[in-house]
Amino acid sequence: YGIVLDAGSSRTTVYVYEWPAEKENDTGVVSQTFKCNVKGPGISSYESNPGALAKPFDDCLNKVKERIPVPLHKNTSVYLGATAGMRLLRLQNETAANEVLASIQNYFRAQPFEFRGAQIITGPEEGVYGWITANYLMGNFLERNLWRTWVRPYRKETMGALDLGGASTQISFIPEDSQENFNSTLQVRLYGYNYNVYTHSFQCYGRDEAEKRLLALLFQVCLLCCPCSSNVDNPCYPRDYNTALTMKYFSGSLCTQSLRLANYYPNQLVNFHGTGDPDLCQEMVSLLFNFTACRDREDCPFSGIHQPKVKGNFVAFSGFYYTINALNLSGHFSLADFNSSMWLFCSQNWTQLQFMLPKVEEIYARSYCFSANFIYYLLVHGYDFDAETWPQIHFQKEVGNSSIAWSLGYMLSLTNMIPAEGKLIQLPLKPSLFAGLLVFLTATALLCLLFLVYL
Repeated sequence: YGIVLDAGSSRTTVYVYEWPAEKENDTGVVSQTFKCNVKGPGISSYESNPGALAKPFDDCLNKVKERIPVPLHKNTSVYLGATAGMRLLRLQNETAANEVLASIQNYFRAQPFEFRGAQIITGPEEGVYGWITANYLMGNFLERNLWRTWVRPYRKETMGALDLGGASTQISFIPEDSQENFNSTLQVRLYGYNYNVYTHSFQCYGRDEAEKRLLALLFQVCLLCCPCSSNVDNPCYPRDYNTALTMKYFSGSLCTQSLRLANYYPNQLVNFHGTGDPDLCQEMVSLLFNFTACRDREDCPFSGIHQPKVKGNFVAFSGFYYTINALNLSGHFSLADFNSSMWLFCSQNWTQLQFMLPKVEEIYARSYCFSANFIYYLLVHGYDFDAETWPQIHFQKEVGNSSIAWSLGYMLSLTNMIPAEGKLIQLPLKPSLFAGLLVFLTATALLCLLFLVYL
């Protein structure tokens, strides 16, 4: 068994993985057997009170203890990986970030499992681990042949991975010319083969932080028109929706520092009124992207970041999936279908939306219109997907019962719980040779059958 805690910016998720251990080559068949969301916000929210984050973990950890046989507890490794929320906190207050991690260390040392440490992973690592997870679950690295031997799938292409978190977003894929020297290309060695993976993580382009930037921008624009006003229209909120948010909520982040006004009062309330205007929402969302830094270079979609042309199929998970699901779409579909669904969704008032999404929490339901517009701009104007390549994106939450998340790739990399390289890896038969053998065996079988009938 292995346990990974995905400590994201908005929440922490506990994953339990298991694999058969009788044979060395069977250790590659890793499956997710349990998933639990820790109550409360992400660990970075405990910066002022690190000691309080231990208690919320208890509920999930007690369930985990029941799932894993007691004799195996002490040999079960536990890993905690913190992502963009903690990366931001470390930039803002390194001491507070270290205290949060120390509190987690103290908590897990009192647990019966083998705690392997809590660390803040980098954006590129998060991207590559997500890519490994997606392709591992899709069977793009290894499969069993007729003789129950692990083989590399013949001519099977890997998929790109698109991950949308709360504070950052990642894109990872193997470009057309994988030998070209991109600054963001990492070489990954899996099962005896090298993969040159382009990966980039965009800090502050996660769903939550991007929305905070929008709110700060709307407040700034409102004050220019009407000084001292604390009532702001939000075209991305549903019509007739009203909420009061503190300045700290949308302007206290490192991501919104450049939009913070001189008269910043953290506890002052600002009233946001939803107008449900799809046109204006899309216009405001476009301002969150810096398209001028690239100066019309083809290999640089936005923020001055060099990116090769997108190639092949992609799987989009985490925040991508949940937004698409709210729009009543699934799998893969055309860009036109996405746009029409987004337009229809963004035109609903708050009462209609509550009827459409009865089980969704308010904080998510009110923001799906923004999320959809943000995803549109990120994928189309940011990553350069178009009407032709958009259907190659598969919006997916899991494969079988295993969630597509960076956590599985993280555990596989840290524990080497994958089939050994070398002798276990055999190239499968080439299709031409396999077809020839099949024809020969079929002809032989038919001749034997005719001979038996003759007798």
